[in-house]
Amino acid sequence: MLDANPREFTAPVTAPSAEGPRLTAFLARHLPIFVLLGTLTAQLLLLSFQITRNHDVRLIRVWAVAILDPFERSLGKLVDNTTRAWRTYQELWQAHQQNQELHLQLVATRTELQQVSERAGEVERLRTLLEFKSRFPYQTVAAEVIAASPGEGSNAVFIDKGTDYGLAADLAVITPSGIVGKTIAVFPHTAQVLLITDSASGVGCLLEKSRIQGILKGSSHNLCQLQYVMNEEQIPVGETLITSGLDQIYPKGLPVGAVVQTGDGNIYKQIIIKPAATLNRLETVLVIPKLNAGQQQALNQPSHP
Repeated sequence: MLDANPREFTAPVTAPSAEGPRLTAFLARHLPIFVLLGTLTAQLLLLSFQITRNHDVRLIRVWAVAILDPFERSLGKLVDNTTRAWRTYQELWQAHQQNQELHLQLVATRTELQQVSERAGEVERLRTLLEFKSRFPYQTVAAEVIAASPGEGSNAVFIDKGTDYGLAADLAVITPSGIVGKTIAVFPHTAQVLLITDSASGVGCLLEKSRIQGILKGSSHNLCQLQYVMNEEQIPVGETLITSGLDQIYPKGLPVGAVVQTGDGNIYKQIIIKPAATLNRLETVLVIPKLNAGQQQALNQPSHP
């Protein structure tokens, strides 16, 4: 026989939820209280609309102000603080921009002052050179030092005048403070000058007061030595050395340097000379062209103490 109530055709039974009846019972039990609270709230609202205080201000407005005033004050402070912060940021940004502009102006001003100082120094050097040239008894050619010979301890420089200005080898090169050297190689537009501090250089010299003669040779550390002076000669430190003119290159009487150290050797004294010209900072020099017969004869005349 077939089962009249097969399991697959039986509908599942769902247990009724207990939450619905509980909520309904709670509302039914406390309904008078809710009604009372609603009635009181409505009456308070109606009274607040009807009751007025000083200056005809309704009570509801007083309550609204009391409730919303803290939020309004907080919002106002927030807006004020944000505004002040934004203004402070703008002021700092403007100050930063002004600082950058002032820094650029300061750099430009310093550069201009340096250029003005350099031009003033150049004008002063040229003025001194022109004054010396006007007093110097021989014709000269002004030249700019444009380079130094390559190599460590170089004792030669290049000038911007050459055969185009009538220059030749073995010409004296001087400054207002003292002799510099002589030309050793001349090109169409430049010339190489061997400084007196080079060991291959030689200058006929004499001590200005004692009139003792010797040969100036280059040494190390931008110094020179006065050679061939006997040990028995008394050479005081600080005495001035001038050209003697016997080398047929440098005119007589030009400043060479000063004695900075003396000592006895085997036969000749060891005399150290500091050049009068600042040879490591040369900028403008004067070159003396070949002397004519009259100048050469005057150069060879004996000097009188």
